[in-house]
Amino acid sequence: MASGDDSPVFEDYESSPYSLEKMTDLVAVWDVALSDGVHKIEFEHGTTSGKRVVYVDGKEEIRKEWMFKLVGKETFCVGAAKTKATINIDAVSGFAYEYTLEINGKSLKKYMENRSKTTNTWVLHLDDEDFRVVLEKDTMDVWCNGKKMETAGEFVDDGTETHFSIGNHDCYIKAVSSGKRKEGIIHTLIVDNREIPEILE
Repeated sequence: MASGDDSPVFEDYESSPYSLEKMTDLVAVWDVALSDGVHKIEFEHGTTSGKRVVYVDGKEEIRKEWMFKLVGKETFCVGAAKTKATINIDAVSGFAYEYTLEINGKSLKKYMENRSKTTNTWVLHLDDEDFRVVLEKDTMDVWCNGKKMETAGEFVDDGTETHFSIGNHDCYIKAVSSGKRKEGIIHTLIVDNREIPEILE
């Protein structure tokens, strides 16, 4: 014989109807590498409720309820430099939708390809901490773990050096001509007189 006590009680958040609804509306997740770090963009699209929610690094940026038009776009900013991002919502067929992310007006793939030409990225481990150093080649700005670094440029015999510090470690990025027109300038990160290998994002 069933009593009223047998009905499920939603006490823990894992099984509550709210988190279940939230999970089923999450339709896309992107990781976007910018100079100030890698940002996670999540998009919820409730096709029955017309809800659209955009999260950047877990923080809600946009929330729209009861949108009657299920296709369209949502534009917002990402990161310290307020980089423009747009999620495009397109109907593929029937009730199927396609979600694409654009960064600064370019598809994510094109943006990242272009970015690999305009930036260098290094990841290093110092004093039990991980650091991500990014050089923006067009401006010679140096970013470390999301902060723009104070730098000092210096001309040397074979090129230039851009000096900065991470904690009490002396760092510099050496820029030297490759001698080949196609390759252009080669940038190398030196920390405590040790060369750090570059990573490709």
